[in-house]
Parts: sequence; C-alpha cells; structure tokens
Amino acid sequence: MLPTVVFLVSFAWSYVYVGLPFYVDHITTVGPTATLAWTGWILGITSLVSMVTTPLWGRFGGGVNARQVFVVMQTLQALGFLAAALANSLIELFLARFLLGGIAATSTLAFMMAGRVENPAERHHRLAMIQFANMAGQVLAPLVGAVAASRLGFRISFSLGGLILGGCAALIQWGRFEVPPPPERASSERHALPTQFLAMAGAVVLVGSAQESFLTSVLPRVLPGLGVRPQSTLEVGGMLVFVSGAAGAIGGLLAPRLAEEVPARRLLPLLLAASSVGLVLFGAAGSLWLYTVLRITQCLAIAPLFPLMVARIAPYGSGEAIGILNAARAGGSFVAPVVATSLLTSGSPAAVYILLGLAGLAAVPLTRR
Repeated sequence: MLPTVVFLVSFAWSYVYVGLPFYVDHITTVGPTATLAWTGWILGITSLVSMVTTPLWGRFGGGVNARQVFVVMQTLQALGFLAAALANSLIELFLARFLLGGIAATSTLAFMMAGRVENPAERHHRLAMIQFANMAGQVLAPLVGAVAASRLGFRISFSLGGLILGGCAALIQWGRFEVPPPPERASSERHALPTQFLAMAGAVVLVGSAQESFLTSVLPRVLPGLGVRPQSTLEVGGMLVFVSGAAGAIGGLLAPRLAEEVPARRLLPLLLAASSVGLVLFGAAGSLWLYTVLRITQCLAIAPLFPLMVARIAPYGSGEAIGILNAARAGGSFVAPVVATSLLTSGSPAAVYILLGLAGLAAVPLTRR
C-alpha cells in the first residue's frame, strides 16, 4: 500500500509541475524578464517552505499516529491543488504554491516508515521501492500532464491533480494500510547520530537534489535553442521530463544492488562526480537528441544518491533526522529553479550547467566522510 500511495502522490505533483512554467507564461501580465523571475520563485517556493516544515512533519509522524498524519496531509494537499487551479494571477499562484510547501512531506513519512526494519538488505530494498514509486510517478506524469494542460487547459489539469490527492487520503483512511511501529531503540540511539555527519549528508543531498530538479524551470528557454518549435515546447518538454524520470526510476532501483557491490565510501563520490561532469557537458549539446542522452546518463548517476543516504540514517529510527534529509532535498528543489532562472535572465544555459556541476564536484569530498 505504501509504495502505491507514494506513486499516486508523486504522479499528481509531477502531473501539474511540468506545465507550471507554461502556466506562468499563460497568465503573466509582466515583461519577459520579470516573468522568468516569477517562474523560478513559483516553482521553487513550495520546496523552500517544505524545507522548513518537513522536519516537523517527521516529528509528528514519528510515532504510531503516522497514518492519521498521512490522511491530514493528503487532504490539505488536495485543497491546495484546487486553490492553484482557481488562481487568476501570478501572486495568487505563488501563494497557493507557498501554502502547498507547508504540507509537502509525504515522502518523509514514507521513507521513515519503510526504514523501520532491522535487516540492512531488507531496509535498502524497501527504501529503493519507495524511491522507485516516487520516480515512477515522475516518469508517467509529465507526458500525461503536458498533454492534459495542452488539450484541456491548466485549470482542469490542476483540478484533476487535486482529485488524485483526495483519493490518496481516502485510500489511506479506509484501505488496508499497516503502519510499522517505531523501533524501540530509536529513543536511545537518536542522539548518537553526529550533528556533523547529518550536516554533511544534508549538504550532499541538497546538491544532488538541485542537479536532479533544475530542468523543468529552464525548459521554456532551453528548448528553442535546441531546435524545438515554439508551439511544440510544452509537449516536447513533457517528453524530456518523462525520460529523465524513467532514468531516475531505474537509477533508484539500482541503489540496493550498487550498495551490495560497492562500498559507500567509493560509490557515493563516484555517483556525484559522474552526475556533475555530465551536467557540465550539457552546454556542448547542440541538438535535442544529444541533450536527452546526456540528461538520461546524468539522472542514472544522481538518482541512487538519496536512498543510499537515507539508508545510512534510517537505523537510528529518527523521524526528525530523515525529515532533515528530506528538507535538504526540498532545499535543492528550491535553489535549482530560482538560481537557474536568475542566471538565465542575464546569461546562457551553459552558466547554469557549469554552476550546478561545480557545486557537485565541490561536494564530492563530503561523500567520502
């Protein structure tokens, strides 16, 4: 049941997210430069607020009441999506996304509960299944969302996403949903986790998340330079996000196998370095096909990073600790679109790729510690 819910929630969020930059272009009443700035903030504000509130949700859901926390969260998310569907201006859309950020911690609770198992191999497997469900939603949703937004309109698209989230709340409330109890040793070992380790893990997750989530915000400006006709940018963008999600889902499934074959001290630096170098190469892509191949390769490298980092935290049984890592992940999802769109107002896409790539290379030494 838990991977099913995570899949549906991920699907709903990705279903509307792919059309957000184009929705901004559709309702904007300001110039191109200001619209680009609004795009970055509207896409990123949800993650910024989530970065602050996710550890709190992890604390609330850390006990036996995780099921009810899930129900409340999904109900509020459904209402937030409906509010976004009714937005008539950029500020209204921004406020709806702001409010959604306060209730966007579904994956925190899912990773926390999936990690409640003693056996390391089984824990890696369960966490990989949650990651796969999350990525699978991101795989299927962009194509459907792009077509729905193009053919049915943005408001209907947001409304359908809200209905999916409402269905998730009903599924959790009345379905056969077993919540594993928190491990008994959580209270005694929770404080044994070094703060320095958690801070370094959070920094790595933030950088990895930024490399994974920057793409959607820059698509309206990048695709024309790759030879895509303006009238086709929305559906081509959905296709590119789709293949990115597919590569990420495969990478997430490979995480437990990679963890068995390669020590974390070698594996984590290798994954982050490969993703960072791939990003730098984006600037040399002169066609949509080469750009897509580079993106697939980069996603395969970066996707296993988060479940592998969570697997190192989960044995402590701390909802707050996992919440902090998920907050760092949300922080990367905020930083990426804001920084990317800000750079595009006065520079080229190559500047975005180089900055994200250098940030990843700078974080590689942290993965070895």
